[in-house]
Amino acid sequence: MVKKKDTLTIGFMLFALFFGAGNLIYPPELGIQSGVNYWLAIAGFIITGVGLPIIGVMAISFGSSDARSLGNRVHPLFGLIFTSLIYLAIGPVFAIPRASNVAFEMGVKPFTEGASTSVVLFIFSVIFFAVVYWISLNPSKIVDRIGQWLTPMLLIAIVALALASFFNFDTAFQSANEKYAEGPFFEGFVNGYLTMDAIAGLAFGIIVVNALKDRGVPAGNKMIKETIKAGSVTAIGLIFVYTSIGWMGAKMASLGNYDNGGDILASGAEMLFGSGGALVLGLIVLLACFTTCVGLTVACSQFFSNTFPALKYNNLVLIITLISFGVANLGLNQIIAYSVPVLYFIYPLAIVLIGLTFLHPLFGGSSYVYRGALLFTLIFSIHDGLEAFGADVTGLQSIISFFPLFEENLGWLIPAIIGGIIGYVVDLMFNGHPVESPKKVS
Repeated sequence: MVKKKDTLTIGFMLFALFFGAGNLIYPPELGIQSGVNYWLAIAGFIITGVGLPIIGVMAISFGSSDARSLGNRVHPLFGLIFTSLIYLAIGPVFAIPRASNVAFEMGVKPFTEGASTSVVLFIFSVIFFAVVYWISLNPSKIVDRIGQWLTPMLLIAIVALALASFFNFDTAFQSANEKYAEGPFFEGFVNGYLTMDAIAGLAFGIIVVNALKDRGVPAGNKMIKETIKAGSVTAIGLIFVYTSIGWMGAKMASLGNYDNGGDILASGAEMLFGSGGALVLGLIVLLACFTTCVGLTVACSQFFSNTFPALKYNNLVLIITLISFGVANLGLNQIIAYSVPVLYFIYPLAIVLIGLTFLHPLFGGSSYVYRGALLFTLIFSIHDGLEAFGADVTGLQSIISFFPLFEENLGWLIPAIIGGIIGYVVDLMFNGHPVESPKKVS
């Protein structure tokens, strides 16, 4: 029997993993853009920004040892490539540079007015990533302990910011911009991809499973039940944070012009608490981002060194730090812009893979079902990714645009089901009945 204290502990641990300071930048921006349609937009955002990450963790607890073994159900090569993409996305390509930029936007930029932003960002990045590299070579419990203190401090700061904005910002919601004027729920749903937490959940799931195992929870239904309990704690915290700072962003729409979500929060803190309050919030976010970057650098280096033994851990730390440094100097807006096409490509595949995990017993774990569903999804992932990148996809679009929800970037849903059914039929033809995939790829 897991004690309530243990459930809360694991729930808060998972909250800390998902509550990277980088995620703070999206809800305020959604609030400003969605305006009068805010509540519909944030509802869609919560599904992909909160619901899917928790379900991703549950998928691992459902019987898969880690993200790679989950991908191996499609094919071992798919498992390797897909998991590598996950770690690159939550590592040096997006998440680490994004976190460092949020630290800069909220902890440094507001106090360097008049200076060249690119020059200050470069100097900041040199110092920031030099320390990240140094600490990541020999990660110690000190960073974990600092992180344990910083997450509650950051949460308290956000609560204070949300409450102060509730009593001080009495402006009306503005009109929604073009993206959120029609279909705000679906726009919010797709923008939830930007948190990257659903794919991160596949990587973090094993941490939760191991924590529950250490407390004597056996695999199976008991593991799933306890994961749901801990995940509920995490979900409540994330929903509160996202809705409150999103609401604050919606209220600030008429109070100024902002470059990004980090600028919105920093400006809001200064309006409500003065420069001193903005400084305190900025320092907390800066330190929280730093511990996040160290944790992700270590996790990525360990994954790739374990997956490819020829690559040494220390060399990977250097490579990951240098790539992160280079990407970080593109600036927050550029990082967000180029991450969108990649996440539009990855997310549908991740959602379908997670969904199939829960249906796994119904079709005997047949690899044909996984492959059929993922293959059909891949067509739409390629289209959505290329379109978001700005490529000409009119030829492909003319073939697949008749599917329901295509305009909402959810056209892959029905084809994924069709692909899974076709895979099931193929399995019946070859095997006479659905069979469990070989253990080496399950």
